[in-house]
Amino acid sequence: MSLDTLILDLGGVLIDVDYRATSRHFESIGITGFDALYTKAKQSDLFDRFETGELAPSGFRDEVRALLSTDLSDADIDAGWNAMLGTIPPERIDLVNELKQRYQLLLLSNTNAIHVPAFEAIIARDLGIGDFRSLFHGAYYSCELGMRKPNADIFQHVVAKNGADPAHTLFIDDSIQHVEGARRAGLHAEHLELEKEEVIGMLRRLGL
Repeated sequence: MSLDTLILDLGGVLIDVDYRATSRHFESIGITGFDALYTKAKQSDLFDRFETGELAPSGFRDEVRALLSTDLSDADIDAGWNAMLGTIPPERIDLVNELKQRYQLLLLSNTNAIHVPAFEAIIARDLGIGDFRSLFHGAYYSCELGMRKPNADIFQHVVAKNGADPAHTLFIDDSIQHVEGARRAGLHAEHLELEKEEVIGMLRRLGL
């Protein structure tokens, strides 16, 4: 591959995510059934709408309360929803800084208006980085774009916005459906299988 642009996913690729931690949190306060609403691979319509910004945080919380038959407070719902978020190991920040010197480096994440301030606060607290987006030449969140992976339009938007050629662009994601979507949009794409390796090892293996 002759590459000049790299697009990285956030959750799983850069920031550690434990999807089961959210279910465990809700179970710890007596709320069961969250796993039936949300999985990493296949989400219910509620989460799709939240990730594209169609649903505001207040609406998301109200629907969670209704679906789980609970009267949890906004703070309790946010705490459970954000429980899945880990941090970014410092060596991955070093990797990002290194890649930015050699490629047009972009971030593309399916995320939502509750997670964005939460992970930005985690990164500021743990790594002293007050402006996470500044680590990239461009950072794109589905909830702000009104589009989400794996649909072709979000890849096309990000590529066009940055004057990138899909034929010289590599996308890396830990969800195979997103990788397949990027390939359909004409990008090179690699699936990061987290049970086998992490992003630093993958990039070294690829010679990048």
